[in-house]
Amino acid sequence: MSSENKVGVFLCSGCGLNEALNFNELVKVAVEENKASVCKVNQWLCCDESVNMIKQDITDENLNRVVIGACSQRFLSDIFSFGSDVTADRVNLRENVAWTHKPNDEDTQMLANDYLRMGIAKVNNIEIAEPFKRDINETVLVVGGGITGMTSALAAARAGNSVILTEKDDKLGGWLNKVYKTEPSHTPYLHPEMPETGKMISEVESNDKIQVFKSCLITKISGEPGNFKVILNNSQTFIVGSIIQATGSRPYNAEKLTDLGYGKYENVLTGVQFEEYFLNGKKLQDGKPVKSVAFIQCAGSRDEKHLPYCSSTCCTTSLKQALYVREKFPDALIYIIYKDIRTPAHMEHFYKRVQTEDNIFFTKGEVVSINKSDNGSIFIDIDNTLLGDKIRIESEVVVLATGTVPSTLVGEIETSASETEPNGKTLDGKKAAQSAEAGAKILNLAYRQGTDLPTLKYGYPDSHYICFPYETRRTGIYAAGSVRYPMDIESCKEDAYGAALKAIQVLYTAREGKAVHPRSGDQSYPEFFLQRCTQCKRCTEECPFGTLDEDEKGTPLPNLTRCRRCGICLGACPERIISFKDYSIQMISSMIKSVEIPDEFDEKPRILAFLCENDAYPSLDFAGRHRLQYDPNVRVIPVRCLGSVNVVWIADALSRGFDGVLLIGCKYGDDYQCHYVKGSELASKRMENVQEKLKQLVLEPERVKLMTLSIDEYGKIPGIFNEFVEQIREIGFNPYKGM
Repeated sequence: MSSENKVGVFLCSGCGLNEALNFNELVKVAVEENKASVCKVNQWLCCDESVNMIKQDITDENLNRVVIGACSQRFLSDIFSFGSDVTADRVNLRENVAWTHKPNDEDTQMLANDYLRMGIAKVNNIEIAEPFKRDINETVLVVGGGITGMTSALAAARAGNSVILTEKDDKLGGWLNKVYKTEPSHTPYLHPEMPETGKMISEVESNDKIQVFKSCLITKISGEPGNFKVILNNSQTFIVGSIIQATGSRPYNAEKLTDLGYGKYENVLTGVQFEEYFLNGKKLQDGKPVKSVAFIQCAGSRDEKHLPYCSSTCCTTSLKQALYVREKFPDALIYIIYKDIRTPAHMEHFYKRVQTEDNIFFTKGEVVSINKSDNGSIFIDIDNTLLGDKIRIESEVVVLATGTVPSTLVGEIETSASETEPNGKTLDGKKAAQSAEAGAKILNLAYRQGTDLPTLKYGYPDSHYICFPYETRRTGIYAAGSVRYPMDIESCKEDAYGAALKAIQVLYTAREGKAVHPRSGDQSYPEFFLQRCTQCKRCTEECPFGTLDEDEKGTPLPNLTRCRRCGICLGACPERIISFKDYSIQMISSMIKSVEIPDEFDEKPRILAFLCENDAYPSLDFAGRHRLQYDPNVRVIPVRCLGSVNVVWIADALSRGFDGVLLIGCKYGDDYQCHYVKGSELASKRMENVQEKLKQLVLEPERVKLMTLSIDEYGKIPGIFNEFVEQIREIGFNPYKGM
């Protein structure tokens, strides 16, 4: 223990702890073993009187380290905070010990003693985090001048921020410039509405806080939140603090739909073309009255050959266009052929209204063929109808309701390898990562990991977090509107407000040196002892957020306000040169070494479990809340992410005499995802290095096990722990015990 550290230990005996544990032993661990300056036991540690007592002791005894032995750190987190000059940590004696193990049992007491030892070791190896503060630019850049971009720009400007809005076309408005009418957006949601594009454009262009650049593209964006440098293709250069990408979507290429007659028959149109006929006053059928129009829904959508997904707005658009026909050609027969009509939320009112119109016929079925009749009309053959019989519809005009693809899509649905300049370098002259994603070259980010936002399925840069919209893997850059996923106009507006809020929020956090989701408010940041760096590039390649660039030699170049504080770089580094003030190789190693390891004659195995703080550790808490019992020979250390676990910790544990090591992190994949996107997946890949360490130590590979767990699977925790302990008993005790 450093001579400058003065530790105070405060233990709670309430919530059933006093009935399960011997607090005299805990006091001995704190005072006699670990030389704590103060150690007090209180039956209600979270009450105002007790908290004030702790604060008074901090002042009277000049304490700069405080250990609270009570409930989980996930509860009452606001109460046990004692200012920036005091490092406080929580030892979970309630959920992890008293509520999940046999009371007044030798093994339960040993567990509590070890957790207290680990907590004291932890605070003795934590330094006070000093936030990385810097002057920042509070301008918001909005890329894209459609409905989403203009709404975001106005929202940010009304909040008091300066805004720069860029648009590739010579006019703002985007997709709305091609629309005759919009879907209903006002109660009772029964009638198409005239777009208010001109009004919104005027509002944007007359706003003193919004600077508009039209007919321009972005050449390059470098830097980090609070200090992004942006270069336009007109040589304009400026600094912004955050970025909203609202570049929208484009129609699916109808030329691929020859099986539906597009390109073969002139009276087979797309919904986009049909909209333009009415917007521009073009004439259908050479000006002759139209007697029939058929709308084919999901034209190329929900089809593995084309677009596997639903584009969300096509059904409502066809309903709207059916009313165009009804208005202009009152006697025309209108057919809507659908797989499923999808009109979410208030659009259901609109759907019901269209159903009441005369001569509008809905039929469910699959279009199997389209052919031209002798009189020039189109025969549509339909199978799998509601009645089960095949039917044929004859129509003068056929409208294909094609889906949309995001502006970020590179090539076909599947993206290819990263594009680089001929010299193999990225736009900023730094080395390109082999694993970098293909970029649409809209933002042209000077990031080692690609020129644009990382995309998910089908090329959409949707949120990489299940429960947190807008949060991309590029800190301070937020996607909004139909570039993020298919959505209608009103949804785009709502999305725009959300993205504007996030873009403003990140400016405050960057100014204060704090992290954004998932470790919101964290003031620590990674520090690099570069004198020992071997330029292996693992940290730069594995960081999910593009925090680290690199120079020509491969030395990491941190962009600290991009960092999410996951610690994956710490886990990746074989030289252990990366650390946080409050999360380091030394800190976790000291916790591991503080555990009392029984010798082989006691026949008490010791299992070390690293649990991710986002899903696995909360699951453990839930198990405690439900009083689920599990083996007392497991010692748990919460980690920021399973990807932050450095192989040296596993080696330390095994060489120290732990009999087995269990790693439990977030699930990963399409249906559930690690909170740091790739942390659990990276940990799984690193198991090859772990196996190599085991070979060096001449230990069985079964002594280390990695698993994933979702937060609602707390009921599995006892089984996981108990089965692993039993497996270790069968393998036998670690031969390094007692050495």
